[in-house]
Amino acid sequence: MTHAEQLKIFERGIDLFNEGRFFECHEAWEEIWLRADGTEKLFLQGMIQAAVAILHAQRGNLEGARRQYAKSCTKLDSMPDEHRGIALAYLRDDLRKFFATVLSGASVPAPPKINRVG
Repeated sequence: MTHAEQLKIFERGIDLFNEGRFFECHEAWEEIWLRADGTEKLFLQGMIQAAVAILHAQRGNLEGARRQYAKSCTKLDSMPDEHRGIALAYLRDDLRKFFATVLSGASVPAPPKINRVG
């Protein structure tokens, strides 16, 4: 798979995430995660886990949401504030707010969106 193909899949995953299609987003990113290594592999895994955590929350599986979100934080919290053209710091903050609400037992709010840098 070429770099251009990987970039296209990554961008498609962002679009799917922002459309609220978290399962499809996970599937797209997993395709490039399987070929990644090092920091990039951890980043992609953290993004996939965040998408899966939101999906669990929407389906009412709060324990699954909590576990996947915790795994995601382990990876994404160590990443720079901007990575691969996305505003990762804003996404981390929005995910924290989303899961604080969800895990408090309140209704599931609208999910966060991924913002591009620039």
